[in-house]
Amino acid sequence: MDTLQIINTLEKVKQQNPLVHNITNVVVTNFTANGLLALGASPVMAYAKEEVADMAKISGALVLNIGTLTSDEIEAMIIAGKSANDHGVPVIFDPVGAGATPYRTETSRKIIDELSISILRGNSAEIANVIGEAQTIKGVDAGKEAGNTVELAQKAAKMLKTTVIITGKDDVITDGETTYVVHNGHPILTKVTGSGCLLSSIIGAFTAVEKNVLLASISALSIYGIAAEIAASNKASDGPGSFQIELLNRLATISAEEIQGHIKIEKL
Repeated sequence: MDTLQIINTLEKVKQQNPLVHNITNVVVTNFTANGLLALGASPVMAYAKEEVADMAKISGALVLNIGTLTSDEIEAMIIAGKSANDHGVPVIFDPVGAGATPYRTETSRKIIDELSISILRGNSAEIANVIGEAQTIKGVDAGKEAGNTVELAQKAAKMLKTTVIITGKDDVITDGETTYVVHNGHPILTKVTGSGCLLSSIIGAFTAVEKNVLLASISALSIYGIAAEIAASNKASDGPGSFQIELLNRLATISAEEIQGHIKIEKL
């Protein structure tokens, strides 16, 4: 993947200011909105089943996140997702905590069965449990990664016929045929609640402006990871609170030179 393509995709986000419709969890709403604004996108958080279909159809992307799922919220997600599917709006699904309880796992599979998902993003445990492979998960956090993450992502992509992203120490992106690994990021991201949820929404912003789903995904993952690296170099020693604020700053100011100097992408 050419670095210039990634830089140009970021420029498209900033120029087009895409509307990203998020039905996400209550823990991360503010951080997600601020992260999207910092990047150059326009966030909207609409949850009422009476309006989600209308909001989804005018958005550039729909991001579904089951972090604090309720039955009403799941109903709204299905309504919004069907509207997005009908109007050609990409749907990004983050199955937070799949495998932690039967309800979460069943809900994740229900959403995947009933909607056309453009991108499924989760940690290795979540993706494994979605496709019926047991892997340890603690609450909504992954346990120690088990097995081959690349093989798991490829298997899930083929089984579900979608693009799958597994994030962790390294991030794997695959449509089942073509696979990339992004090696950018920083361990302190795991100390900030909602860092993965924000990433899913940032993937939505890139997908809203770039029809090539692999290019959009790689652009989002690499730029987010590089912003985290730069933020950590400035503020990690001050703790996760300072880092969180600095991450927003870096998402807003990341330059083409910084992307070129830090990017680490591997095609398998």
